[in-house]
Amino acid sequence: MAQFPFPKIRTKLPGPEAARIIRTDDQFVSPSYTRGYPCVADTGRGMILIDVDGNEFLDFCAGIAVCSTGHCHPEIVKAIQNQAAKLIHMSGTDFYYRVQSDLAKKLNALAPGLHKNRVFFTNSGAEAVEAAIKLARYKTKRSRLIAYIGAFHGRTLGALSLTGSKIIQRQGFAPLLQGVTHIPYPYCYRCQFGKKYGSCNLECFAHLEGILFQKTVPPSEVAAIFIEPIQGEGGYVVPPKEYLARLQQLAGRHGILIVADEVQSGMGRTGKMFACEHFDFEPDIICLAKGIASGLPLGAIIARKEIMDWPPGSHASTFGGNPVACAAALKTIELLEKGLLENAASMGKYLIGKLKLLQKKHPCIGDVRGRGLMAGIEIVKDRKTREPDPGLREKIVDMAFYKGLLILGCGPNSIRFSPALIVEKQHVDCCLSIIDGILTQLKK
Repeated sequence: MAQFPFPKIRTKLPGPEAARIIRTDDQFVSPSYTRGYPCVADTGRGMILIDVDGNEFLDFCAGIAVCSTGHCHPEIVKAIQNQAAKLIHMSGTDFYYRVQSDLAKKLNALAPGLHKNRVFFTNSGAEAVEAAIKLARYKTKRSRLIAYIGAFHGRTLGALSLTGSKIIQRQGFAPLLQGVTHIPYPYCYRCQFGKKYGSCNLECFAHLEGILFQKTVPPSEVAAIFIEPIQGEGGYVVPPKEYLARLQQLAGRHGILIVADEVQSGMGRTGKMFACEHFDFEPDIICLAKGIASGLPLGAIIARKEIMDWPPGSHASTFGGNPVACAAALKTIELLEKGLLENAASMGKYLIGKLKLLQKKHPCIGDVRGRGLMAGIEIVKDRKTREPDPGLREKIVDMAFYKGLLILGCGPNSIRFSPALIVEKQHVDCCLSIIDGILTQLKK
């Protein structure tokens, strides 16, 4: 294996201080959190995360695609410090302040379309989805919603009603929001209709138009269709370009709003500011969060002015659009435009190209997919049958941690690679050298 200056594992994992913190956590923190391996973070610098025992990890998670400019980027830190010294909070739903209106103006300029938009600020992706649900119902005066199998939109009640990723996320919380119908996502590697892309005539779309809208769900009652332009938690699944084009046309004919959940895929992760730009797709509402503020809690929905016309008091948020988070977001966007967006595109091509080389060497990698730095591999028992191997996926993720690499799974049997947009070739090479070594070791 090639030698790299990172990672550096100095103790048995977890180290003694990490073990003490984990014991305290087990005693006092909700058991509903999912921790796959015992990583206890202390300090972050760029692509490196240092734990409480001084172990240095190469981070290809970026806080679940949140730390878009890397850990503690000095310009982000400075922007946060400057704003915190001036104004920490004033609640943008009741008062005005420059940094919130400046960010709204900037997001309007960035959003695909005619740039006649309005922005509502939230604290998270789930809150953004909740706001989009309310806005869609308010505007259309309709109640039904359509979402996708494999989708993850959040864990609050409305967002959870749209989520179709894992049964554990929904079990025990019924009744959820009524009027939500889930349909198959255009997941070509695992087509739910047994078809092959290129000769399928997009049967997944035909199911929506020809079956659902003809037999069970009157389109005149549907307020919105919620879709991730690239499905995140469901497995980093990239749909065919023409699916989204046809979906937009269908929705337009029936007066249905299209909501693009760009919480994970937006803000430069795919090499474009928004993933929907890869598909020439202009949704009516866009949901944002995660990478928008380089780690500070902030979310938003962007909608055309004629859609976001609800009156004062119809929706609000005490902390949404917090001044410090807005300052971090403006600096994040500045850094994206100054080179990180371009880097995400070029490093994404490099990463996916290297993953495809790894696929040729290791038959357990059934599929490689993604856009930019939203890349995934699907782990299978047999490449011909495509039988999923979630157990092997878990082993790979776990072993990577003990070798100093932080990665996460997604979907039943996929691994996601979502590093900060500052990633360099040496980081990609190190990451995949570790994965190669693990897969070689597991063959023996």
